[in-house]
Amino acid sequence: MNPKNSFFTLLALIVVGLACKKATTSTPSTPSTPSTVPEVYKKIYGATSITSDGTFITIKSNGTPDHKSAYYATTNPLYEAFTGVTFAGKSFVKNPNSINTLSYTFKIPINPAEASSKSPTPLGPIGVTVNGVPFFNQYAGPNQPLTGEIATFDQGWGHPAPGGMYHYHVEPLYLTQTKLNKSALLGFLLDGFPVYGPEENGAKVTNASLDAYHGHKHATADYPAGIYHYHVTDADPYINGNGFFGTAGTVSN
Repeated sequence: MNPKNSFFTLLALIVVGLACKKATTSTPSTPSTPSTVPEVYKKIYGATSITSDGTFITIKSNGTPDHKSAYYATTNPLYEAFTGVTFAGKSFVKNPNSINTLSYTFKIPINPAEASSKSPTPLGPIGVTVNGVPFFNQYAGPNQPLTGEIATFDQGWGHPAPGGMYHYHVEPLYLTQTKLNKSALLGFLLDGFPVYGPEENGAKVTNASLDAYHGHKHATADYPAGIYHYHVTDADPYINGNGFFGTAGTVSN
């Protein structure tokens, strides 16, 4: 073989090899990192985890209350018999259900906004309290008032549904009277808007001072720039009125 031709053949092979190597080499992708969870959501002390993807906050909890209840098993350290007067002056009547440990995933908008078309709240969880227990709406069943269920609220003003799903339809008494106070942030509904206690600026909140969805908008300690928020009150509809003010996220258990 002509030495000159051999040289050019070798040079061509080197060039092709380098081209192939360059074509098959990829730049390593930068791993994605979770978005920072805003401080206000860290008040949900009953969560087993709280994460953010920048659009939604995902809150996981087991749904069990951190206060005494007649609905715990008698072997549970939080069991306490109750024979007193419960919400609205009703004498307590225990229902046949018991508290069960569940696995909730609440996914709510990190930047809630008013919905152009409001939707009613469903039966079942409509939000989550700071102790990880679900909020329920003002109905015992489809369009059935709570009248017959109020007597079954325990010393924390909650009770379990069949299947052991403990929840609050009304003011979570342990949070407002023992753990926190009556003007504190109590949790969030599924639309991402916060729920506050039955007092504001030292005064009792009444239904007359709230809109059809059981809320209003102004600055709070957690949101100095102002935000729409719900309040619990001592009269129907208690936590939420005609539906979600914003667009609801999701919940599973």
